[in-house]
Order: sequence, then C-alpha cells, then structure tokens
Amino acid sequence: MKVVLASKNPHKLVEISAILKPLDVELVLESDLGVDVEVEETGSTFEENSFLKANAVRKATGLPALADDSGIAVDALGGAPGVHSARYGDDPALDDWGRLLLLLKNTEQVPDGQRQAQFVSVITREAHGEGGFGYDPIFYYPPAGKTFAELTAGEKNQVSHRAKALKLFYEKLCEEGKHADQ
Repeated sequence: MKVVLASKNPHKLVEISAILKPLDVELVLESDLGVDVEVEETGSTFEENSFLKANAVRKATGLPALADDSGIAVDALGGAPGVHSARYGDDPALDDWGRLLLLLKNTEQVPDGQRQAQFVSVITREAHGEGGFGYDPIFYYPPAGKTFAELTAGEKNQVSHRAKALKLFYEKLCEEGKHADQ
C-alpha cells in the first residue's frame, strides 16, 4: 500500500520508512508525486497540526496520507516549546542544533529533579550522541541509560513515540481496509 508522508523532513522519512518497512507500506514524499503542499500549522495541539497536514496532502494526492507533528514539551517551561518545537525561538535562521542549544540555555537554572519533558523523558544538561535528529541529543531515555541520539536506529524505532503511533496507524489502516472489503 502506498502512503504519502505529509512532511518535508528527510529524517522523518528515513525513520518512519524503517518502522513501516515490515508492514508492506510504501512511504513516499509528496514531492515524489510532483506535489508541494504548504500547510500553515495553526493548530493548538500536535493532533490538530497533524490533521491539517495529512488532510491537505490527502486532498492534493488522492492517496492516504500520514503526518507527524511532535515536539518536546518541557514541564519547567510551562510545556514550551510544545507545538512550536520546530520553530522554537524567534529566529528563523535557527536550525535543529540552534534550537536545542536555546532550549538548554532556557533551562540551565532548572534543578536536576525538575528537568522532565514529555515523551516520558528528561532533558540532559548537555548534548550526547551523534544519531537521530532534532532534540534527540538531549532526550534522555532512562531504561537504556542513553539519549535518543546514542541509541541505534533500531533501538530507537522499538521505543519511540513515533514507532508507537505508527503501529496504531497501521492497525487502524488494516481495520479500515477490512471494512472496505465487506
């Protein structure tokens, strides 16, 4: 089954494709289909932004679309950067590393016992590891004793929020396919 990824992030394509590979899902970018959909992420939740992106790409391509909107929500920052993780900071020139450093700067006074962030993880005081992307170098995964950037791709794909969500997506897709056959 062909599914369009409603994202321009090549890291997400690699990661999601690896997770979906054993499920007989061919994941393609909208650009592979000659489509370039720009969606303003106006939602106040990750779910709303995901729906906006997937729905726009589905309409443009006529194929099932998958969108992922995720980010880091730091408790000590009142949930920030949250839905603004990919645009954290007011400087459009900031890249992933710049946003990561800004987050560390903004949490440098937060005591160790209060450095929790959503994805059921904590943020470290400094970056560790070369793998992954985005905030992975500061996302500490206690069961492994490593940051997500220190995990292998296979290890990360077994436990990440994205892997869990994609498993549910695939189950729902299969369920809907069975109903369509009836």
